[in-house]
Amino acid sequence: MVRTRSVVKAARRPEVRLPALEAYAGGELEPDGDYDGLEFREEDFVGQDGGGARFMDCALTGCALDETRLHRARLLDSVLTGIRGVGTDLAEATLRDVELVEARLGGVQAHGSVWERVLVRGGKIDYLNLREARLKDVVFEDCVLVEPDFGGARLERVEFVGCAVKGADLSGVTLVDVDLRGAAVVEIARGVERLSGAVISTAQLMDLAPVLAGEMGIRVEG
Repeated sequence: MVRTRSVVKAARRPEVRLPALEAYAGGELEPDGDYDGLEFREEDFVGQDGGGARFMDCALTGCALDETRLHRARLLDSVLTGIRGVGTDLAEATLRDVELVEARLGGVQAHGSVWERVLVRGGKIDYLNLREARLKDVVFEDCVLVEPDFGGARLERVEFVGCAVKGADLSGVTLVDVDLRGAAVVEIARGVERLSGAVISTAQLMDLAPVLAGEMGIRVEG
């Protein structure tokens, strides 16, 4: 469904203003830990358990998050820059007023999570699992998303700007004021019929035409 520009509501971007931060004293993350006003720089959190922890007014820069458990963690008013990792567990986590900058992540488990006023800028995320997640006022900007899974998720006021979305799964997704016009690449592997509630450009419509035709059972020849 193609909407006019005036109908689509723009996403509200986060406005993170970090206070003077205290350097993290080191050590492993703690389940249900409370981290407030801290700077985590080049920390190795590989395989650690920070499930249920709260990060408030924090900066995480260059941290390794391979297999780090952050299940049901809360990241609030924070900036994550250059984080990297495979298999990071953010299932049922809450991200609110967060900037994720130049991340290099793979296989992130963020199913059932809640994202509100989140900016994902630059970097690359492979196989992002956002099944049954809720995204509101989220902007993906100048990043690469490889085979993101939005199955059963709800996206409201979500924008894709200058980014490449490759092999997305939109099965069962609900889209409200989702703007794909600014995306450099939009490839949908499954769920193209769920695009109602999104706005795309004429060029994107042409690119998606074969997939849409296949979904509708239209045979194109000649």
